[in-house]
Amino acid sequence: MKNRCTLILTGMLMVAASMDALASRACKRQRSGSGTVSPMDAQVSSSSIRPELRLIAATVSPINAWASSSSTSPGPRLIAAPVSPHIARISGDTIRVVNGITQSFTVDSPEDEGLVLIRPTVADLLAEVQSASPGNISYQINTADGVLKTAGIITAGDRLTVTNAQGSTIYQLWPENKALTGQLQLLQPAISAGTSKDLILQYTAGQRTPDATIMIYFPAGIRITPDNTTVNVIGRGDVLLKDLDKQSIGRTGTRYSYSKVGSVDIQSAADGGSVVIFRHLDLRPANGPDLVLKVRNVVLTATGQYPFKAMYTTAAPAVLTSSGAGTETTLLNVVSGIADFERIIVNDKPFHALEKATQARFRWTSTAGNVQLLQSSDSGKTWIRANARIDAASGTAIVTGLQPNKLYQFRLSTKEGFSNIAACYSGKLDVQYFGIHGDEETDHTDRINAAIRYLHDIGGGTLFFGKGIYNVRTVHLQSNVYLYVDKGAVVRAIKGADAPEATWFSDKAYRAGLSPTDPGPYLDPENYLTKQDVGHHYFHNAMFFGERLDNIRIIGNGLITGNGNLVTSDKVMNNPPDKRADKMFSLKLCTNVEIGGIARDNDLWYDPEKDAPYYAGKNGSKITDDSNMLQIDRAGHFVLLATGTDTIFVHDTYFGKNNQSNVRDIYDFMACNQVTVRNIYSRVSSDDIIKPGSDCALGFTRPARHYRVRNVIGDTNCNLFQIGSETADDIMDVCVDNIYVLGANKAGFSISTNDGAHVKDIHLNCGHTGPVNQRSKMFRTTAPFFISISNRGRIIGATVGKYTFTEEGHKRTELLVQNVNIGQVENILINGIDIAEVYSGSSFGGDVRWKPFDGSQKRATSIIAGYQLPEPAAVEGGLNFALPDGRHTGYIRNVIFQDVHITDKGGNPLSDTSQRPPELGVGQYNVGNLKVQPAYGLWARHVEGLSIQESSFRYEKRDSRFVLYFDDVKSAGISNIKVVKAADALSIIGQNRSFGIQLKNIVCYQDEWGKSPAMGAVSSR
Repeated sequence: MKNRCTLILTGMLMVAASMDALASRACKRQRSGSGTVSPMDAQVSSSSIRPELRLIAATVSPINAWASSSSTSPGPRLIAAPVSPHIARISGDTIRVVNGITQSFTVDSPEDEGLVLIRPTVADLLAEVQSASPGNISYQINTADGVLKTAGIITAGDRLTVTNAQGSTIYQLWPENKALTGQLQLLQPAISAGTSKDLILQYTAGQRTPDATIMIYFPAGIRITPDNTTVNVIGRGDVLLKDLDKQSIGRTGTRYSYSKVGSVDIQSAADGGSVVIFRHLDLRPANGPDLVLKVRNVVLTATGQYPFKAMYTTAAPAVLTSSGAGTETTLLNVVSGIADFERIIVNDKPFHALEKATQARFRWTSTAGNVQLLQSSDSGKTWIRANARIDAASGTAIVTGLQPNKLYQFRLSTKEGFSNIAACYSGKLDVQYFGIHGDEETDHTDRINAAIRYLHDIGGGTLFFGKGIYNVRTVHLQSNVYLYVDKGAVVRAIKGADAPEATWFSDKAYRAGLSPTDPGPYLDPENYLTKQDVGHHYFHNAMFFGERLDNIRIIGNGLITGNGNLVTSDKVMNNPPDKRADKMFSLKLCTNVEIGGIARDNDLWYDPEKDAPYYAGKNGSKITDDSNMLQIDRAGHFVLLATGTDTIFVHDTYFGKNNQSNVRDIYDFMACNQVTVRNIYSRVSSDDIIKPGSDCALGFTRPARHYRVRNVIGDTNCNLFQIGSETADDIMDVCVDNIYVLGANKAGFSISTNDGAHVKDIHLNCGHTGPVNQRSKMFRTTAPFFISISNRGRIIGATVGKYTFTEEGHKRTELLVQNVNIGQVENILINGIDIAEVYSGSSFGGDVRWKPFDGSQKRATSIIAGYQLPEPAAVEGGLNFALPDGRHTGYIRNVIFQDVHITDKGGNPLSDTSQRPPELGVGQYNVGNLKVQPAYGLWARHVEGLSIQESSFRYEKRDSRFVLYFDDVKSAGISNIKVVKAADALSIIGQNRSFGIQLKNIVCYQDEWGKSPAMGAVSSR
């Protein structure tokens, strides 16, 4: 592999060098010394400036340098298109195109074929240039010897002839050894002179690379300091420039080559501007903008245009620098009037609490003098004074009395003239306005995306889907645009969704599996794609996709269905390209998201007689009308995969009402914060219903905090609620109230850390989401509770070794993670729940709603299982590593069971008291891996601080195991509980290597519940 890469790279560079030399000679002959030096070039030519500053400053010139006016041709002039990564520069009658190399894998690329030559084709070139002026244009490409060229690679000496009614222009085409051109964007391209404004600048490099350098030029007048400017690198979060080298890189093992996010240097340019240089950036992940910079309180007094410019240098697979031209340049316009007039979009309230559509709010940077607010309802033909309350001092206004369902434009009038225009649609904009009629046969994707883009461009709004069927491949969500799916509307997936994105790494070494000896996730410690299953790290292959967006909502009481075209299998990438979508909603690094029905304040609950949800009304009444709920079915691997997304509200949704096929996970919240879940009913699914976790899919880890989950009812082949299994970073402050588990073939309520995370402060029925109006219920679960630690260690920088060791007389051969600390679980409260029918009884995949227990279904006890590495003496050849923090055992700490009542199926013999479940580990971290437990009520191992209060444990059929079993438990308080002990059982509690067990007020029934209550004995072994 290495030799092959070297040969390709060497050959490419030799070709590029020869092309560059040829282009340089040809250009010199054509220009005959007529080349010009921009004023900026002259200003920075001093030899005292650092080379990298001279490099970037030499390219800083007005944007129109793209189409130099040095040519006297009467024909059309070309500029680069808004997206033009292959265009290095357009100057005079020459177009220089990028010639280089990168590393990029598709899901189909062989693992050793990631090197990609950057050589634009005829199609690339024609897609990336456009006329500088409107009109009909024709294009023709010929080779150097005049042969017409309609396809293939652009080579040195090719010519592009551009023709319009005025004449023709011939452009010489020359490859140039460069990195792909990046994109620089100012989020506010105009500001008012003399006012204070925050400037936000986004930059995305044209190709992926490790150890990148990015240089951004800021013009004179904009002061950049370590204290007034923040940066967000690849979505890691905003930090001041002075704190960049201290920002957390996330949780990693010791084999990660970065110890910090990057470093930054601020240098002065000769023209009075500044160059901000970022070094040692890991730009292998692609998460939208690579850099987002915010410069606070910018005040520019002189009107005019202020140029910005950026460029970057790659480190691998070759050292290449981008052109610093075209889309790597942008202009800030400073004007004398008001330039930042905008509509205020409320993003911190749920949809049902938003203001009426017949009013609108606006803001601007306040300036002295009188202000009038004008409105137009005829596309700017006529303007009248708006019915507005204006606060000129604060720069805000509220307009009322708008007519419903109308497009309005607004602008301010001041003594300096008019401001920029802001728009508002006063209501829900029907998709029919865009020619979308909801017929069953049409692919509506492109028109829907155009409608969403239109609403986004006018500042946001609500797109209304009325009765009809709307077929979509991938809907591209946009900030401040809401989708309202009305009753009778069906939005359904069809084949041909967006392809999974290309990535720096290949994920073929690991896409899924539970093998304890599979080295795939660890072969390359820095390959973040192999640290989680395949569905988690591709985002584009979805029915709805959004990245780095704010304020998006999908609301209504219609139906959204995957229609059998969203895939559930981990082998999804083996499918044909048009059948690789496996997610309904895919959201990456977004904020302020809402998905749900028409919200109700009532609690959703379950009627077992009708097998249906209802809303709890006043005085115990049941509101059985669920027509307010959003319906979702057949959603593939994920209904919602939200990764790095904060402030989420999902609510009032009915899953699988009429079709229960093609569904796996419901809500997967990976590294998300501020999540609210309310009033969810899932008739049946094949995987977790609510799942907070944290993985490596962003190329770094991110903690997850503050979840408020309430009124969740469902049946699943997995867990109703699970923290994990992806636990690459910390998960804390999770409160769940009112759950009704109809079936769960793993656990009803599961808390795990497998990859080193600290999981802390997890509560069931603590009342933090509101009053606990219902007792939680749990039926047909393999294990009611599963609280566990393993050291799977699937994080960036992790390494493993293969070891053979003996445990409880059994030989095991498996991987052990060598450089990732064992995770921690602490402060767990389980309160107020009744549990019965403890067996693997989900209706998933069954012919009947629920198959009664017949003895063949899997069963397990409620489990608390910490983790311990094997003792060195038990390992063949010894244990040749110590974890970074030196711990050998991961204890679960401070667990409280309060008011928990469990009725087990029972039936286990006395011999099962000798069962010793194995330690969890790589590939073995589920309930089923712990085999049979020696107790029927609760089994705990590696626990410090356990409390069981006001609870009861009983069985249906005599069970001769212990009620409770403690193995390596340090300090446990058992008080005010009732249990039943089989006649032949040894005692209530079994214990091994445990101490500090205190009992108080234990009522023990003899053999049957209610029979001969007495105090039970405690044994130790």
